Amino acid sequence: MKRALTQRACGDVIPVFLTMLTELKQSAFKPVAALGKTLSSWKEESARMWRLSKSNGITEGCHRKMKLIQRRADGFKNFENVRVRVKGLCG
Repeated sequence: MKRALTQRACGDVIPVFLTMLTELKQSAFKPVAALGKTLSSWKEESARMWRLSKSNGITEGCHRKMKLIQRRADGFKNFENVRVRVKGLCG
């Protein structure tokens, strides 16, 4: 299945997704029913995930750089120096 679907393809898949959620919530096995309840509370976000093909890779890369800067920040005299370094690298 493709990651990003067209609006029409999403319209075809949504009823199947909602049926599966209902079946999960009605399960006699409590952990499965809890999973169904959790997925049901996140159903709009899940639908958006399949409709849009954007990635948060750029954000994750900046977070990684910031963690590396923070790890090496022991030598910085104040937070302003760390902030300047982060803005310079992630900018």
